[in-house]
Amino acid sequence: STLLLMENFKSGFVNIIGKPNAGKSTLLNILVGEKLASITPKAQTTRRRLLGIVTTDTHQIIYSDTPGIVKDPMYKLHEWMNTQIEVALHDADIILYMVNPGEKTENNPILEKIIKSKIPACIVLNKMDIIDEKRISEEEVKWKTFLPDTTLISISALQKKNIATLQEFIIDNLPVHPPYYDSDELTDVSERFMMSEMIRAEILKQYKQEIPYSVEVIVHEFKEKEDITVIKATIYTGKDSHKNIIIGPKGTGIKKVGTESRKEMEAWLGKKVFLELFVKVKENWKNDERSLKYFGYDS
Repeated sequence: STLLLMENFKSGFVNIIGKPNAGKSTLLNILVGEKLASITPKAQTTRRRLLGIVTTDTHQIIYSDTPGIVKDPMYKLHEWMNTQIEVALHDADIILYMVNPGEKTENNPILEKIIKSKIPACIVLNKMDIIDEKRISEEEVKWKTFLPDTTLISISALQKKNIATLQEFIIDNLPVHPPYYDSDELTDVSERFMMSEMIRAEILKQYKQEIPYSVEVIVHEFKEKEDITVIKATIYTGKDSHKNIIIGPKGTGIKKVGTESRKEMEAWLGKKVFLELFVKVKENWKNDERSLKYFGYDS
């Protein structure tokens, strides 16, 4: 539209970085106004960068949710996830570094890189809903003392508190630039990927210990018919024992994953879904380069 070609139109990449479970995915979904990123209480729910695009008549903000920083990578997958954070540091126009109450300021190589990068940054102190006023001000003093030249905004992503202040900071610091994406685009990932993430999130919710971390999902059929979308997906896991646990006694486990995932898919697509799930074993996939490439961890 002609409005998007205004001379002072602003556009830029706002990258959300932080430790696992800092609330990055929750914040992305709030800022975009859609449930794009999978959210579960478990760390490492996000494995890939995911873009959420917001376009108005005056600006386009491309938010990027990144994987949580894996401190001691045990697998090639973890190393790959950490490279995503490195990339996010390089291509950001604005960085939101999310912290939780009690997070230490020192010995943080990512924070040091943010400071050196000279990119406009904001320390986003999340979860102010779970601490009292005194503790909030102590946390704010700690971060302002450590980073006197960096903006600090306290929010509650869960209760959507102070989000407007954060949005103002973002719009103020966006560079003047034409839009990068068409005005009707919401994300850079395919619907197939969104569906596979819904299945993976359901597994993260339902299974404990190492099972959720050893799982990857591929949607290998996505057919849109007039009144129904047919989706077939395979859940890959690292061990036979894990496969049996996922399927569950008499198939109860996989049935529950299918039912809950289908509800999410129907809400997203706005139509009925027929979902068929399979479970296969791909041993040691998290450390195998060919498997990682097959699952799309290569760009």
